[in-house]
Amino acid sequence: MDGWATLTKAGRHTRLAAAAGAAVAGALLTIPLFGDYVIWMTANMLILALFAVGFNLLFSFTGLLSFGQAAFFAVGGYVCAKILLAVPSLLLGIIGGVLAAGVAALIIGFLCVRHTEIYFAMLTLAFGMMIHSIIWKWRSVTGGDDGLVGVPRAPLEIPGLFSIEMAELDRYYYFVLVLVALGIFAVWRVVRSSLGLTLQSIRDSESRVTFSGLSVRKYRLIAFTIAGLASGLAGALMVPLGRSASPALANWTFSAEPVIATLLGGAFTFAGPIVGAFLFYIIKEIVVIFTGYWMMTLGIIVLALVLGFRGGVVSVIQNHLLPLLTRRQSDQGEDR
Repeated sequence: MDGWATLTKAGRHTRLAAAAGAAVAGALLTIPLFGDYVIWMTANMLILALFAVGFNLLFSFTGLLSFGQAAFFAVGGYVCAKILLAVPSLLLGIIGGVLAAGVAALIIGFLCVRHTEIYFAMLTLAFGMMIHSIIWKWRSVTGGDDGLVGVPRAPLEIPGLFSIEMAELDRYYYFVLVLVALGIFAVWRVVRSSLGLTLQSIRDSESRVTFSGLSVRKYRLIAFTIAGLASGLAGALMVPLGRSASPALANWTFSAEPVIATLLGGAFTFAGPIVGAFLFYIIKEIVVIFTGYWMMTLGIIVLALVLGFRGGVVSVIQNHLLPLLTRRQSDQGEDR
């Protein structure tokens, strides 16, 4: 009976999660009905969600804290911008940005994954600031502190098959929504695969994985590269949205955003960074309305939420709200 009850509870949790997911998907599809400002904000939230999910693959599932993910975000964004300024093809720009970020992550990761803990974190921060410095100084290519402006939202086309104009914000929003969903799904598949289990084993006990004959460095490098690809996709989507690329995309402060989003939503849950990304932007927009000292106020609010909701918002929902709803449904079923 205990086993049957456990299966029943698990089924109810799954149904509740599926219903919540369907509700969120329906809400996201209707966003263009609420005007350009809401479209703009939601697109930014989605991009940050993908960015944070990539970071969380390293942090929660591999045990590596990276402070340099903004570097790959910027590489993806700048390469996408350069391609779009030269060739008006959105698909080519996105693919080029993602591949460039993946190559950068592979090279930098090869140098970083030999170290762990604080040494790894400081190395990623150093490489991130190096890329920021290159973007800032290489004016002939990156535009220096002015960045690249006038980046077009080029048509989404495959010659001979179709061409869809993306200049309108609502059309580009749906493009972002689809690619973010695909990117998050790809990371989810990695987490649920044998590769994901290996990464979690490395996080839990590096020595045991080493004794089993697996190369810890190789798997860490794979995780680092996948996270870089996700960051690059997020950056490549951001640049056409804002029609510009600036050195701020590579700044270490921007690397803090996926960290904050992950802590807000819940570091050791897959959905945590997604929920945290939406919370981060909502809190930020509300704070900006009421005070000019929004950075300090935002920091205090985020700190209070992180300390108040140990494990993040998603963990609180999973550990307290879902069991409560399940218990109520069970009681109602018994009353009937």
